[in-house]
Amino acid sequence: MTPGVEASEPRSGEHVPVTPDWTCGSCGDEWPCATKRRHLLIEYQVDRASLSVYLGSCLAAATHDLRSAPVTALQDRFIGWVPRGPRPV
Repeated sequence: MTPGVEASEPRSGEHVPVTPDWTCGSCGDEWPCATKRRHLLIEYQVDRASLSVYLGSCLAAATHDLRSAPVTALQDRFIGWVPRGPRPV
């Protein structure tokens, strides 16, 4: 596990990650699971930049914990699903 990061304890219905395997504590799917993704999009609907920073920090920790996983698969899993809006001109 990443130094300074405590192991997560699953909380009922919150779809939190359980490290070091990075599975969902509620449904057991890979985290972020579909339910957590929906919740994150709602929570960060007006601040996608902060969502990207949060997921990027999770990606960094998961990369350390899941060393045998392909980096591109982890990128897709953690940040590849975030919708991209049009860039201002």
